[in-house]
Amino acid sequence: MENNPTSQRPVPAAPAPVPGRVIAVIDIGATAIRMEIAELKPDGEIHSLDALNNAVRLGKDTFTTGRISQATIEESVKILKGYRRVMEEYGVRDNAQIRAVATSSVREAANRDTFLDRVYMATRINVQAIEETEEIRLTYLAIHQVLRRQPELQKGDVLVVEVGGGDTELLLIQDGLINFSNTYRLGALRMREQLGGRTESPQRLLATFTKHIQLSVDQIQRSLPTLKTPTLLAISGDARFAAEQLGAQKPGKEITRIEVKALASLARKIATSSVDDLVIDYRITYQSAETLGPALLAYAQLAKVFQVERLLVPNANLRYGLLQEVALGGAWNKEFQEQVVHSAVTLGTKYGFDARHGSQVADLSVRLFREMTAEHLLEPRFEILLHVVALLHEVGLFISTRSHHKHSMYLIQNSEIFGLSRHDINLIGLIARYHRRAAPQPYHEGFAALDRDDRLAVSKLAAILRVADALDRNHMQQVRDISFGREAGQFIISVKDVEDLTLERLALKEKGNLFEEIYGMKVVVRTAAQTEVVSGNV
Repeated sequence: MENNPTSQRPVPAAPAPVPGRVIAVIDIGATAIRMEIAELKPDGEIHSLDALNNAVRLGKDTFTTGRISQATIEESVKILKGYRRVMEEYGVRDNAQIRAVATSSVREAANRDTFLDRVYMATRINVQAIEETEEIRLTYLAIHQVLRRQPELQKGDVLVVEVGGGDTELLLIQDGLINFSNTYRLGALRMREQLGGRTESPQRLLATFTKHIQLSVDQIQRSLPTLKTPTLLAISGDARFAAEQLGAQKPGKEITRIEVKALASLARKIATSSVDDLVIDYRITYQSAETLGPALLAYAQLAKVFQVERLLVPNANLRYGLLQEVALGGAWNKEFQEQVVHSAVTLGTKYGFDARHGSQVADLSVRLFREMTAEHLLEPRFEILLHVVALLHEVGLFISTRSHHKHSMYLIQNSEIFGLSRHDINLIGLIARYHRRAAPQPYHEGFAALDRDDRLAVSKLAAILRVADALDRNHMQQVRDISFGREAGQFIISVKDVEDLTLERLALKEKGNLFEEIYGMKVVVRTAAQTEVVSGNV
């Protein structure tokens, strides 16, 4: 994902013991394998202890032959074995202290699993080949603190772009909310390997890159919502290299500004230089030199199309996003959850959903989820999945009222929701499919392919969603002030300020069977007055 044009550094001597929780994050990219070791302090601050960077040919292999060669696999194993020794010197021995990911060059390789298995067998490092949506989520985690601290980035349109070795990730943030995200097959090394003929003249190569980039950037522009002239954030090692060369970047500076005219001039100079000359002139690795020209040309073209005069280059990378993720313990903080929910609402609006009903069902679903923590035993992250599916459970009405639950599943599973993986979206679609009619069955397509834990999660959340949906049967949002209780074999929902619950009871009679099957309790809804009578308080 990131191409950091820095020279390879030696493995350090054994460090002094470090107090606190020490972790390691590893990013296996198209041109290099990088590791950062950091201390997570009790106040949440992340203190970097060490960083390693070793060049590899992963992208060159995958983007030319579609496979990672055996020689490259063994070279990667050798690098990671060295990283393992360094980790142990810092006291990082438990796999719970390690987060390792691989991006497009491994993800797209035909022998991806062979590579991941070989690495694990040799190093015991469990590398995850993450999908594009996960890369975008980590990019957001890497920069969200920068966005919060920079007033100019909290209003208007902010376009966050990372031109990586294999792909370009893009985030559009409008007034602090993510309104669009996508990944495009515009990668610096991918361009070099697929377009850069070895016998072409420098000027011919520049023209080839420029034409290809223009076509890709035009596609990006067409796919974006209407926006004013945005603030453009360029995130990658190549962008930081440009900041260094243009004399703008200072050590420790959180964000750097680059004049686009100067960037375009530098991009043309580098794109028309040989890779060998770049290695000598700038003292960078051969792999990094290959990506510089195409990447900087892409940033310059994006700036030109969006009429931007300056690029902002934050001091952030994928590894910092990984560190932020580990610091949060894998949980999603409130700000991130708000971005996920906003993305879901945007999707619902696209399909003309009933926003008031969706919000009401979401609120009731979340309250039920929290009340039933001891019964469902699901991780906290499932709460946001339930929130999203409650918002979107009726989007299938956009297609037809007939079997709209199945249409909801289709629309959700074929959409993008910021922050959610394809696996998460698949689960959400299935939960929406089961908000009415038939309960989950082992032979149902999609459901049958899940493992047992995921099947149980879908059933548990679908049961809760059905109850919440029943409590807003009339779409009038009258059930608001509620409390919960349990009696022998019964889950009691007491509703205040509502005298007639006839519709809700009829709906629960139709929808409540799944809840009883999963949790072993029948759902009973009562008015507050009826609850007091049963309790003997009147």
